[in-house]
Amino acid sequence: MKNQYSTMLAAVALLGLLIAGCNSTQKETEIFRGYDFNKPEKFNMPESLFEVSGIAFDKGQSDTVYAIQDEDGKLFRLAWDVPKQKHSKFGKKGDYEDVSIINDRAYILKSNGTIYTFPMAEAVYQEPEGVSEVKGTLPKGEYEGMYGDEGTGELFVICKNCAGDDSKNSVSGYILRTGPDSVIAESGKFAINVDEIKAITGKVARGFRPSGIARNPVTKEWYIISAVNQMVVVADRQWKVKDAHHLNSNMFIQPEGIAFDNAGNLYISNEGDDLFSGNVLKFRKSGQ
Repeated sequence: MKNQYSTMLAAVALLGLLIAGCNSTQKETEIFRGYDFNKPEKFNMPESLFEVSGIAFDKGQSDTVYAIQDEDGKLFRLAWDVPKQKHSKFGKKGDYEDVSIINDRAYILKSNGTIYTFPMAEAVYQEPEGVSEVKGTLPKGEYEGMYGDEGTGELFVICKNCAGDDSKNSVSGYILRTGPDSVIAESGKFAINVDEIKAITGKVARGFRPSGIARNPVTKEWYIISAVNQMVVVADRQWKVKDAHHLNSNMFIQPEGIAFDNAGNLYISNEGDDLFSGNVLKFRKSGQ
């Protein structure tokens, strides 16, 4: 009887070790390309940014978070972890999806492809002057992600649902050249091969639907986030998919925006829901 009892205890202990090992493995899988998705620094947004849809930094400086939400035509600015916000009203109510700041100008993307732009010197005022509304540069479609390259002055805009795209096979993007004042013109195209994502994840339900795009300043890789697919995809400079990772829906409520600071730290914004406020999650690059 004693031997049986000892054997039972040993079996229970072994099972406990196996469970612990499994949990450890699960946690390790959340470390993605040097970012521990289990350990964010969380910045809860004020009520005005409950539906935060895009974030950006000016010249990669993380002391001020610039953000928009998808109902009001306002560019918000906040100090990190200080919920008091200030804003500049650049347009009427509408479906605004992303923001970029390059060459001292703010660029705001509307879901129909219209882009609003004004000088950053005006962003300190509630009613900025010199706001331009640029229509017709992008083909008809639904857009949610935009990244601005400070070095080249280019905007990279990726489709969420565009005519001519089959999101189960390929997703298009457009490169826009910016110039003095409000000049914007198409200068190139790119595409994401969804089969390359499938080769990593096994499947992409409902097709790939990007909601945000940013470039890592350290590796120069593209990070593309999708709230519909609950996923982040990494592509190289030639837009070839190198990696993909499913995001934990308990952590990432509705991931809509993505940005990097100069140090390579990763920021992902989430719209709120019935239980949680909107937030921005910061993930430090390992070793920092």
